[in-house]
Amino acid sequence: MLEQCPGAANLRTPTLEIKTCPKCGGEAEFFSTDKKVNCDCGFTIYNDIGSCIQWCQYAKKCIGEDLFNKLKESQEKC
Repeated sequence: MLEQCPGAANLRTPTLEIKTCPKCGGEAEFFSTDKKVNCDCGFTIYNDIGSCIQWCQYAKKCIGEDLFNKLKESQEKC
C-alpha cells in the first residue's frame, strides 16, 4: 500500500466527510484524499466514500489488491 494517494493531485479541492466507526459508533473525519483514519478507539476505518477504485489508476496499489478486489465485487453486486 502507498503512504499517500497519488491520485489526489487530480483533485482540486478535497471534501470533508464524516463516517461512523463500526466498532464504537464515534465519528471519524475523512478528507476525500484520505485512504484511512484511525478512530479515537483505535479502529482503522477505510475511506470507501466515493470510492476511487472507479476512476483512479493507482487504486489497486494504493489500497492493496485484497481490499480493491472486495470493493470491486461489492460494487458489481449493486
